[in-house]
Amino acid sequence: MSQKEVVVPAGMEIFYERFHFAPAVKDGDRLYCSGQLGNDADNNVADDPETQFVQAFENLKHVLETAGSTFDDVIEMTTFHVGLQAHLQTFMSVKDRYLSLPYPAWTAIGISELAFPGALVEIKVIARLNA
Repeated sequence: MSQKEVVVPAGMEIFYERFHFAPAVKDGDRLYCSGQLGNDADNNVADDPETQFVQAFENLKHVLETAGSTFDDVIEMTTFHVGLQAHLQTFMSVKDRYLSLPYPAWTAIGISELAFPGALVEIKVIARLNA
């Protein structure tokens, strides 16, 4: 039986220390990534949806790379959206800059709010390790 291994990328230590959750956890041949928002290094979110979506994917990229993975290893993605219908096309446009064939499974869920005021999206994924 394998032991789970916590992944805490540089700059995300506060989430583990203050809020008591790991940005990701390795378990066997899987990487479980906590949801990533479009917050910058100062924990601010941009007013522009596209800018937020790009930042969310960049934050997720940082987590994946720290764990030794890439977007090519993502097998499932769940996204949570404030204003799903209003921003879905913009989100999909940004998503397609990061994910390519073969696409992962994806579920998009509309919600009323996220942890950071003004945040529009949270992205969580499961990825293969040692692919």
